[in-house]
Amino acid sequence: MSERKKQMARDKVSRLVNWGHWFAFFNGLLAMLIGSRYISSVGQPDSLISWGYLTLSTIGHFTFLAFIVYIVFIFPITLILPYSKILRGYAAFIASMALYTLLYDTVIYNDYGVHLSPFAFDLAWQDLNALLHSTSYIVTPIVILIIELIAANFIWKRIDKIQKQQWGHKLVLFVGACFISSHLIHIWADATNVTDITRFDDTYPISYPATAKTFMESHGVEGNTAFSDPENYVSNISYPIEPLQCQADKHPNVLLISIDSLRKDMVDELTMPFLSQYAKQALKFNQHYTGGTNFDTSMFSLLYGLQGNYSDKQDFNYLAPVLTQQLHQQGYQLSLFTGRHQQSLLNINAMFTDFTPFISNDEDGSASADIQSINALQNWKTHQTTPWFALLNLSAPRNYDTPVGFLGIETIKSPADLKPAQKVLFNQYRQSLRFVDEQLQQLLSNTDKDTVVIITGTNGQVFTSDMDDARRDLSPANVKVPLIIYWPNIRANEINHRTSHYGIAPTILSKVLGCTTPAEQYSSGRSLLEPNQETWIYIGNSREFAIYQKNEITVLGRYGKYRIYDLNYDKRLRKKMSAPELIQVMREGRRFYNQ
Repeated sequence: MSERKKQMARDKVSRLVNWGHWFAFFNGLLAMLIGSRYISSVGQPDSLISWGYLTLSTIGHFTFLAFIVYIVFIFPITLILPYSKILRGYAAFIASMALYTLLYDTVIYNDYGVHLSPFAFDLAWQDLNALLHSTSYIVTPIVILIIELIAANFIWKRIDKIQKQQWGHKLVLFVGACFISSHLIHIWADATNVTDITRFDDTYPISYPATAKTFMESHGVEGNTAFSDPENYVSNISYPIEPLQCQADKHPNVLLISIDSLRKDMVDELTMPFLSQYAKQALKFNQHYTGGTNFDTSMFSLLYGLQGNYSDKQDFNYLAPVLTQQLHQQGYQLSLFTGRHQQSLLNINAMFTDFTPFISNDEDGSASADIQSINALQNWKTHQTTPWFALLNLSAPRNYDTPVGFLGIETIKSPADLKPAQKVLFNQYRQSLRFVDEQLQQLLSNTDKDTVVIITGTNGQVFTSDMDDARRDLSPANVKVPLIIYWPNIRANEINHRTSHYGIAPTILSKVLGCTTPAEQYSSGRSLLEPNQETWIYIGNSREFAIYQKNEITVLGRYGKYRIYDLNYDKRLRKKMSAPELIQVMREGRRFYNQ
């Protein structure tokens, strides 16, 4: 008798477990339906293979999430309280809460471009009135709960019939195949740079598609963009929002010099005497910030005039900067002089499409490549018969490099807060800056006085040999860079209002190319010569970024956690974020999306 009771109890639990699996599958279908809202935020796929990938990914991902919710929150209760009425009500409540959360995440993602995280939740909580602007936020949860209760009872009453159909194993195989296939396709797409697939990487919450670029390339699979066809691509970005109206009376030559790892506080008489003196004869911007902590994001913000969170959007694989488009239309010759490999330039969207590249050999070090780049620029200038725009990228300071035989300068006492190894890097960094300073003196002394010269840092420098640490560092030392502009017929002056890289493009477009279209139609920035009304600056990409505000710095990490620092970045503040400004920042990061 006792054995029979045990068997009946096991059968009851088994029946509840079977019911739970089918209930989870049903919720996976509902999650897919709600998840379709994410597609409208990022834009639909543009090729058959991307539609296929997204279909497989949607089925596998949301079904997987539904089963995770079941395993964590419902399955243990099945064993503890194996009573169908209690379990059905509890499961309907848990499923409803999970779907509410997913629905709320779609609202936040559509408005801010980020998924739920401590940062996004605090931001959205203070912006509820704007996010929930209709009565649907009251009606929808009630409707979802009713659907869940009906589904829970419907499946329970028919669980025996469903089990007799023996569909369970087939569905498990189907969903498993979708899940695995989507990851395998993504591995291939990541290795071969099929951006019409990889652009969906951050679309779904808690999504971590598998990558194996190194493995694939080692087996002979080369990168290509066979399915990223610009002729058939439909942009999801309105850039510019309106066509630019430009007409210039004169077309001065423009020389833009971007120096990797150039800190603002190192441009002084002791380390860089020429550049320090040159700044006194030009416009010197004392509160200037880069757009990112690496070459890709920084140059994106500089040339496109947009916040760095746009830099990983597939649209910019085809959209060249409006700055270079207008330069090209007005007859400028555009050339890029750098020691970076051409393949690395091709992999960072279309920002250099309008440039003719001159790539220097860096086998003997980045300092040697810089010398070659400057010599190539000098030679190229002498052959130009039309207005030109030259972008010179110098990278010796990034690698603490100097050429063989360089005498350099005397070492000085390094800042007290540096560790012994950092003190060595500090003085080696100064040697590299002095080398660059001498090269600038040679170049600019042979540059025509009617040329507009813009000198800035790609990013700052923190004293570490770990490139990943440097890239993630969003402190002032790594993001505050010099900006010096020599403008013919404009007297020297010091500019003390805060400026950023994404104000450089609007400045050139309005002051050099005569564009009268308001800057907000094509840029996140404003002209550098006009006081900026915004009280914040966005630095970084869409995954890791800092927002420099008037009295504090908010830093968002890879997993959505945020920290708030004082302006010196040496004290963490125990306070909540200043929501109104941050809401403006996040919405600026969505402003150029097609509505």
